[in-house]
Amino acid sequence: MRVLILGAGITGVSSAWFLREAGFEVTVLDRQPEAALETSFANGGQISVSQSEPWANPDAPLQVLKWLWHEDSPLLFRPRFDLRQWNWGARFLRECLPSHHVHNTIQMVNLGLYSRTTLQRLRASAGIQYDHSTRGILQIFFDQHTFDAAAEASALMRQYHCHREAIPRERAVELEPALGALGSRLVGATWAEDDESGDAYLFTQGLAKLAADKGVEFRFNTCIRELLSDGGKITGVRVRTCEGRDEVLKADTYLLCMGSYSPLMAAKVGLNLPIYPTKGYSATMSVEGYEGVPNISITDSAMKMVFTRLGDRMRIAGTAELDGYNTELNPVRCQALIRRYFEIFPNSGDPNSVKFWAGLRPSTPSNVPLIGRSRLPNLYLNTGHGTLGWTEGPGSGRAVAELIAGHKPELDFDFLV
Repeated sequence: MRVLILGAGITGVSSAWFLREAGFEVTVLDRQPEAALETSFANGGQISVSQSEPWANPDAPLQVLKWLWHEDSPLLFRPRFDLRQWNWGARFLRECLPSHHVHNTIQMVNLGLYSRTTLQRLRASAGIQYDHSTRGILQIFFDQHTFDAAAEASALMRQYHCHREAIPRERAVELEPALGALGSRLVGATWAEDDESGDAYLFTQGLAKLAADKGVEFRFNTCIRELLSDGGKITGVRVRTCEGRDEVLKADTYLLCMGSYSPLMAAKVGLNLPIYPTKGYSATMSVEGYEGVPNISITDSAMKMVFTRLGDRMRIAGTAELDGYNTELNPVRCQALIRRYFEIFPNSGDPNSVKFWAGLRPSTPSNVPLIGRSRLPNLYLNTGHGTLGWTEGPGSGRAVAELIAGHKPELDFDFLV
């Protein structure tokens, strides 16, 4: 049986790997010249199961109003004449209900734990090098109220089998001495010792090479134009090759892994996917030879940023901007990343080496991704992972491969049927 995968990011490549292992003939399409050049390229680098908390929570509406119109705020909503944006926002508000929030959290934690285990097994068997660290993740807090709330949330996480504990300032500094410069400004932290970090781009590139060696065909520089359907089934994919030639590719099963562009493609065959792009920013900076550089990946709770060491580089990432498919770099938001990093870790990197990047995260209102079969029987979805594509990607690839093979994954999750 032949499977055609649309998209060569972390979800598409992971799906290809596991489908090939299950004996399928697999072809992966992507408009870029190689794997992982879009949302998987320069994300925050965290495999953060402990932060599987939906943006949609009972406190979110008031927080969004507080940040509205602030150019450097962690979440920036730019209203547009875009019905999809407003529909997404309305569904987001519904997901803020307490009962929805708890259900969505459980879904995300279950998938995250499954995916982290999948990643660890892949790393052990395949030997991919991707500047990974298994030192855990610290989330730091600067006021007592949010720290107390995080302590309560940590207890809830432990009920879902995700180990995260609230620790005092002294313990946080003991784990990561670079935090000592904060002094009394640091109130406390949460510590998730089982979480990891690493370069998603390097991992995806490595896995794509291994998949190609095992027989997966990658067709890069191939623009996916539209899905074709007839009689309630997908009949092919119209593409444009790098030579400018239109072509229709056919398979038995099709798997949509196009991130934020998935709903645009699905709409052509009558599917309305609740995914909207949220632009995230990152800065990558050399820290070679500098002192005071954090070695543990850190999440700044106040500014919703992450600081992850990747070998001799520091990845600073964060913010979310709802501004359609605009990928232009906003200088204010770029500089906010660097300014905040040096506020916390003074003189610990080379500001002249900074490279900025922005990518579109495919976000559902619930933050729970869409995995499984669509209402078109030969079209499957593996998309909508939002900020947790790196955390959830390997596991969702494994799970969707099992579903396509007709098996039930060892994962408690609300798969599409």
